[in-house]
Amino acid sequence: MKPSARIGVIGTGFIGSGLVRAIQDRSDMHVTAILTRRDVATCDLPDHQVITNNVQQLIQNSDVIVECSGDVIYGTDVIAEAIENNIPVVTMNTELQVTTGSYFARRGYITEAEGDQPGCLAALHENAIAMGFTPLVYGNIKGFLNKDPKEKEMKYWSKRNGISLEMVTSFTDGTKVQYEQALVANGLGAGIVQQGLLGYESDDVKEGGDRLALESERMGKPISDYLLAPKAPPGVFLTATHHENQKGALRYFKMGEGPYYTLVQPFHLCHLEIMKTIRRVLDGREVLLNNSERPTASVAAIAKRDLQPGQTIAKGIGSFEVRGEAITIDQHADHVPIGLLSNATLVRPIKAGQVLTMADVELPQSLAKKAWDETMMLRAKGAYKLHA
Repeated sequence: MKPSARIGVIGTGFIGSGLVRAIQDRSDMHVTAILTRRDVATCDLPDHQVITNNVQQLIQNSDVIVECSGDVIYGTDVIAEAIENNIPVVTMNTELQVTTGSYFARRGYITEAEGDQPGCLAALHENAIAMGFTPLVYGNIKGFLNKDPKEKEMKYWSKRNGISLEMVTSFTDGTKVQYEQALVANGLGAGIVQQGLLGYESDDVKEGGDRLALESERMGKPISDYLLAPKAPPGVFLTATHHENQKGALRYFKMGEGPYYTLVQPFHLCHLEIMKTIRRVLDGREVLLNNSERPTASVAAIAKRDLQPGQTIAKGIGSFEVRGEAITIDQHADHVPIGLLSNATLVRPIKAGQVLTMADVELPQSLAKKAWDETMMLRAKGAYKLHA
């Protein structure tokens, strides 16, 4: 009988604490370290002995580490320690993946987990390919969007749902879905049609998938996008073609007349699905999804309102100053990734709706900034290996 795997967890928020509780009943894995920045005594988790503020305690007691802190800068620092010690890393942190994931993909094993939309789409992609489908659209289903929500309203929903104010705001203003689809584009080799994605409105996922498939055909490659569909299930979908000789069978299977067929997963269960990816790692299987060594998409910071020189943005993601939009790096090489906006100071006036550039802000030095700069440097040289 194989020994129970030692699982380290970074983060004690909604996802981290949910994962710890989910692993409690498993015989094939157990939590041996939980890294938090909070006062350990205040953490409402079953086993306080494994909760720590010490990164080395996490490293020394983990076979696999799951990063779900929701913080790009902090998460990057801790993952660097794990990768340096040859520990595989599973993330549920699309913001980190898109900002610094390529840096780690060049150095070790890092994969996004099933449970959030990108990991679910990657698993659906594997399933579709195994059945002979040719994917055209990797789609996210979003129920609500308000690009400039008010703080009072976000505080209400944060308290009601037990989720941080930053998370609720980034879900509502679209930053999260933009990150998710940028990661899917990078990890699955898809494109994005336009800045900010198309985001068609349709409660009929098949109809919306067909419309997006036409865009994919025009673009000549698979695309990553989303539907704004309040009445549709909160999951993901994949629209694809199949060989003509399967048309009759697919009609019989209630998949329609083609040429486009849409596969829908009507749920994503966050921390409950992370264990599938942990087992994938323990079984020695390939990465499910990461940002790739050659990213083509990023998420730029867009001003929600006029901003002035000297103004400080404590944290861009989930703020009331900026939101994120997916962009192609080739078209916006000088953009500021919203994930790097942490204690950043504006040096030039910015108009509402403007894409922030590196010349507009002073960013504190961090490993995350170094990681981003390395990826952009390698892109500029046309090289993606450290010693190419």
